[in-house]
Amino acid sequence: MNSRTIRHNRFTRLLRRRRLGLALALAIGILLHHPWAWALQVSGLESPHSFLADPATRSYYISNINGEADARDNNGFITKLSDDGRITAFKFIEGGRGDVTLHAPKGMVVVDDVLYVTDLDTLRAFDKTTSKPLATLALPRPAAGGAAQSLTDVASDGQGHLYLADQGSNAIYRVDLGPTLTLSLYVSGAHLAGPSGVAVHPKTGHVVVVSYDSGKIFDITPEGALTELASNGFFTARFQNLSGVDFDRWGSMYVSDGTKGKIWRMLPNGKFQVIAEYLPGPSDVGIDRVNHLILVPYQDSNAAEVNGLESPTASSGDRAKRTLADYGFVEPKKSDKEGSPRK
Repeated sequence: MNSRTIRHNRFTRLLRRRRLGLALALAIGILLHHPWAWALQVSGLESPHSFLADPATRSYYISNINGEADARDNNGFITKLSDDGRITAFKFIEGGRGDVTLHAPKGMVVVDDVLYVTDLDTLRAFDKTTSKPLATLALPRPAAGGAAQSLTDVASDGQGHLYLADQGSNAIYRVDLGPTLTLSLYVSGAHLAGPSGVAVHPKTGHVVVVSYDSGKIFDITPEGALTELASNGFFTARFQNLSGVDFDRWGSMYVSDGTKGKIWRMLPNGKFQVIAEYLPGPSDVGIDRVNHLILVPYQDSNAAEVNGLESPTASSGDRAKRTLADYGFVEPKKSDKEGSPRK
């Protein structure tokens, strides 16, 4: 059987609270505008880091590191899927093919007709239709003895700017999308503690950054003023290694914890909820705001998954107390557990 597989499953029974390991069971609610919700699982990937929706073309993109996360091996690639989950091009963009350079792609964002991808210390731009490389923008070389640069994520504010998270150097950069890409330092410092994910709040326009090293969440104004939005308390350790962040169209925030195997949602009223747990190391997390879906890649399991999200009530952004029926995902049968082993 082909190692790259796609499976659709109906949410029909209660989630049993036990570790599901590589079964890739993500239990995160139901699509309220359908009589049933659905899940999509893709296996046979190569260290997938980010999963991105492009509603304008009804397409999805998955970045594949394909090797060590810091290796300059020029074998990274981007997988493209259609809106029904079919892989239309397993290696839509591939390092080493033609004039493409792509070592270890991680964060992605689409702006108009361009797919921007972070790759070690470089931002790369590709035509999202033809996969042709369009531009590159490299970070300034660090001072001698400085920390290795590692761009892990990128987000757009919809106003002609991109924001890059440099986990290695504890920095957030801003890129102006003019005729020529222009880079400037936005925020930096050890207090960022390994910024691994970045997103722009759809309501406020603020930049939100999650920390891998300390499990903190920061809010940054367009002017660069930083405040701590959430962190672990003295007696509590809610987060451990946050690896991704995104928002739905109502302004709820979703963060993934790669070490604890959890996905959290913070509602607009500031309330946190665990909406998925026992996951096999989720990396960056993406939200399809048009179809209200959550996109989760599993970097260490060579797989990715899509699930429907519940809609908040119009009054408060919250909802009635949940029951396990809200999480009714079925563990795949043993014969369905597929995927290539990690190299």
